[in-house]
Amino acid sequence: MSDLAQLTPADIRQARSDNTNLRDRDFADKLNIREGQLVAAYVGHDVTRIAASPDDIMPRLKDLGEVVALTRNRSCVIEKVGVYDNFHSGPHASMILNEEIDLRLFGGHFVSAFAVERKTESGVKRSIQIFDASGDAVHKIHLRPESDLTAWTQLVADLKLGDQDQELSVSPRKPVDGAKTNPEKTDQLRNEWAKMTDTHQFLRLVPKLKMNRLGAYRSVGEPMARQVATDEVNTMLNAVLDQNVEVMIFVGNMGCIEIHGGPIRNLREMGPWQNILDPGFDLHLRMDHIAEVWAVNKPTKRGAAMSVEAFDAEGSIIFQIFGRRTDAKDHRPTWDAIVNALRSAQVKEPA
Repeated sequence: MSDLAQLTPADIRQARSDNTNLRDRDFADKLNIREGQLVAAYVGHDVTRIAASPDDIMPRLKDLGEVVALTRNRSCVIEKVGVYDNFHSGPHASMILNEEIDLRLFGGHFVSAFAVERKTESGVKRSIQIFDASGDAVHKIHLRPESDLTAWTQLVADLKLGDQDQELSVSPRKPVDGAKTNPEKTDQLRNEWAKMTDTHQFLRLVPKLKMNRLGAYRSVGEPMARQVATDEVNTMLNAVLDQNVEVMIFVGNMGCIEIHGGPIRNLREMGPWQNILDPGFDLHLRMDHIAEVWAVNKPTKRGAAMSVEAFDAEGSIIFQIFGRRTDAKDHRPTWDAIVNALRSAQVKEPA
């Protein structure tokens, strides 16, 4: 934490009052603090510390009615409108699973949480904001005009902590591993990959071989994994829109993965951002952060699962997209054709 600015909560509030145009995360980066520290500085003003566990928060959210679920990493933001219905708790991972809100929650990263009531020119904006040990946002829930304010007031009162400190202690961010390969295990990777019957088996296979996701893709080669030109992401998104293909889009961080299942209706590029702006679903993607893109083919009992996965320069995953299968239609064959048509990256051979 020594590299962060050592500011008091009053210092943070004063700096914020002098610069109100930036979003919280961008302002925190500019001030060289964590976003969680910025939010905590307003405890006792328009912020209340609340219990952070998914088991405490998630079952209560259904009473709020329709809200916005927001999850992000450094390069991508996903927002879905819906109700937090059908919560399932688990010792390692929990989930919200319904047609609109589809989340995987990893409670070990739910370290601090705040109920925020922020006065703006358009009225009071209310949200629950959850942060990890480093003070980075894991997940946020934003109320809509239709949300139940009586339920909100009761939720805040019931989950309010005795500790209402304005200072938030944060840990250093864990460095990204980058691509981890193990050349001695490449043949074993290919052999066991070919025998997979479920995509989740990949998550157990890779660490067993002392690799990670990106390292495995670089090692295994075609036909399992093919590197795609980074500018083909726009080609892919436009093809999904034009052909009315339903997809599954996964965006997340270490503490939360949020999933959109359905089509894409509206694409709008603005500066470095490519944006999906659909009713009930927004996605904002920093195209200039994409350093590697992989078309990945994993066998399952129901046929091959083809995905497109993007990584930043440090090796962190930005998003995954799969073709969607529904009771009405299996969109995967059309999706697979889109992916197979994407231009391969021109990979430089080592000197």
